[in-house]
Amino acid sequence: MQALDEYDKKLLQFMQENNKMTAQELGDLVNLSSSAVQRRLTRLRENKIIEADVSIIAPSVLGLTVTCIVDIILADGNSKALEKFKASMRKCNEVMQCYFVTGTYDFVIIVNAENMQHYESFAKKWLMDNPNVKHFYTHVIMDKVKVGYNLTI
Repeated sequence: MQALDEYDKKLLQFMQENNKMTAQELGDLVNLSSSAVQRRLTRLRENKIIEADVSIIAPSVLGLTVTCIVDIILADGNSKALEKFKASMRKCNEVMQCYFVTGTYDFVIIVNAENMQHYESFAKKWLMDNPNVKHFYTHVIMDKVKVGYNLTI
């Protein structure tokens, strides 16, 4: 993979702030032609430096007003059990993010639910009724103090 030069870094910084800018607008900001910007963005996407171009939707618009962070300890940590749990989390619509982590817990997941009853149903189906989930601990988000994906470039 080719190293990032100053133009790439500037483009990435602007793209993190607003990925809807046109190649012409970006070119004006970094002093490149729009075709040079398009070639660079294509390369950055092909090399998975830009992983995705997405719109982040407010969960509340869809009636999802409860967000929880859940710490999970599995009873069995062999590779088959881990892969089975990962696969189950990938299938679950309520799970927005799932991380296999080091330390006290095996997994940390972020869950969006309509209300606490919805979360309870989720927890019963995906955690309590899963024989490999030994313990789970739920943190209900009271206030999103900082949420972001921008990296310092």
